[in-house]
Amino acid sequence: MPFTIIGELINTTRNTVRTAVAQRDAKSLQKLVRLQEESGAGYIDVNTGTGVQTEHQDMQWLIKTVQAVARVPLCIDSPDPGVLESALDIVDRPPMINSITLEKNRFGRMLDLLKGRDCQVVALCMDDTGMPQTVDQICNRAEQLVNGLTGIGVRPEAIWIDPLVAPVSVDTRNGSMALAAVAAIKKRLPGVKTLCGLSNISFGLPARRIINRTFLALMMARGLDGALFDPLDRELLAALHTTRMLMGQDDYCLAFMDKVTAGRILV
Repeated sequence: MPFTIIGELINTTRNTVRTAVAQRDAKSLQKLVRLQEESGAGYIDVNTGTGVQTEHQDMQWLIKTVQAVARVPLCIDSPDPGVLESALDIVDRPPMINSITLEKNRFGRMLDLLKGRDCQVVALCMDDTGMPQTVDQICNRAEQLVNGLTGIGVRPEAIWIDPLVAPVSVDTRNGSMALAAVAAIKKRLPGVKTLCGLSNISFGLPARRIINRTFLALMMARGLDGALFDPLDRELLAALHTTRMLMGQDDYCLAFMDKVTAGRILV
């Protein structure tokens, strides 16, 4: 199965995007959509979470703006079930919903929202106690999330478990915990997919790009199926395609050689 890239750049935490959304500058955002698609994004993430008072209106406008030019589906990214619900009413193809958690004030409401919907679902291993601290905690939360989602009819292959990668700058064990968690989830929950926000691992450190590239290769080797990252980072894409080849996921190395010929993997 090909690795799924979720292009992360349409996010109002980025100053240029926040300004473009505030000014309703569709042209610059649509250019960013096209660039991410050309670089291999399978989903375009849309996130307007920084505008607390205007998130509903901003999300509605942004979805219409993005899907006017997008050839791939959207990943609707918000912690607010109300924002997600209003977004689901206007998407023109089955999206990815990011996200559901085990937090009591969200879990039941999100299950009600997702019941009967045709979409992919990102499930974060978060509950009311906060971030998971061990691999067992991650896996136990993943099982609860999957049981809840399959209980309302969501297919296992439509569920993407996010183990919640935390920075190694906070605790050097966070990288190894994420690696072990992905391997354990793939073993304990067959059919379910895994993803992560890749750049979380390098937060607070210098030379973040080499950290992200190395972490991506290690996570793919444990079974990671997709990630949110910047698809315009050519070195990161080179690491992805090289890793797929070395893992035996590129028949006759054709995709790798095509990328080299096209100048997307520099030698």
